[in-house]
Amino acid sequence: MSDALDARPYDALLLLSFGGPEGPDDVVPFLENVTRGRGIPRERLEEVGQHYFLFGGVSPINAQNRALLDALRKDFAGSGLDLPVYWGNRNWAPYLTDVLREITRDGRRRVLVLATSAYASYSGCRQYRENLAESLAALVAEGLEPPRVDKLRHFFNHPGFLGPVADGVIASLDELPAAVRDGAHLVFTTHSIPDEAADASGPRGGAYVAQHLEAARLVADAVREATGVERPWQLVYQSRSGPPHVPWLEPDVCDHLEALHRADAPAAVLVPIGFVSDHMEVLYDLDTEARAKADELGLPAVRSATVGADPRFAAAVRELTLERAAAERGESPRRRALGTLGPSHDVCPAGCCAARVARPAAAGADSPFA
Repeated sequence: MSDALDARPYDALLLLSFGGPEGPDDVVPFLENVTRGRGIPRERLEEVGQHYFLFGGVSPINAQNRALLDALRKDFAGSGLDLPVYWGNRNWAPYLTDVLREITRDGRRRVLVLATSAYASYSGCRQYRENLAESLAALVAEGLEPPRVDKLRHFFNHPGFLGPVADGVIASLDELPAAVRDGAHLVFTTHSIPDEAADASGPRGGAYVAQHLEAARLVADAVREATGVERPWQLVYQSRSGPPHVPWLEPDVCDHLEALHRADAPAAVLVPIGFVSDHMEVLYDLDTEARAKADELGLPAVRSATVGADPRFAAAVRELTLERAAAERGESPRRRALGTLGPSHDVCPAGCCAARVARPAAAGADSPFA
């Protein structure tokens, strides 16, 4: 193996995702997993589950993860990178603990983790690390010696992520009527989180919003360069789920569409920049609710594609894997990152993206697993 494709000290990559139901009977048990410990009654979960039942009880996220898993394996093999790729979920099969048990029994000792979230936040980073710690502790309790796990850096400003997003926007613009295409507003959407969580995101706070704004700006710039047209853009939020008295990030995407209509905007492109792949928040909150709002307003609107299993993203994961491996070997690899924020940290500092209740988190400076 050439030095350029040397993954040492790592001997496996783990694709770690949220998970989702794959049939009507899975919906409520899946939601019970997601909300475990919150005391939400089953009747409320069945009400929330109606979003899934509209799509046959199937979330697209597992199919998307299978496609990404296949793309990663093909990219690694085609590039000569001999590194097995596993897949585990936080909330549905294949469950993270089961996959880490398999990894352990396969003799893997150093594992890199790709979390399917590009940005810093509790739910997008630290909660994944907490789940890793919980699963590793479970294996230790079984008498196993689990591998050391590290997490790939945030990739919100990597060209292999932003390039497919920009191309998706350009393709979506072509779906709009020619008369409104040049005046279309770009509406970048991401999951709303509590203001408190946004303020605590990243090592110094505020990273969640700052990283999204940077990614949106870079995509808007790329679209302008490709089309020769400067388009207005804004970052908005979707999928709020908290109690009404708790402040969450705003504006909501549907409220923003109403504001665009009042301002006589000719059209809109919804750009789900906060999401690596399609899942229920994309299918329901954007393709169903937001599209219905745009239709009600008579506002021409289209939704651009998520990155999903784009080969450029798979190649970016390979690049990030080799970059981190080289750094672990004491080398100084090239770290590609667009814009002004620079490449994110390799190791999350102690207390990064902290929540109100402190829990052990693996793959960081405060990991209980050396």
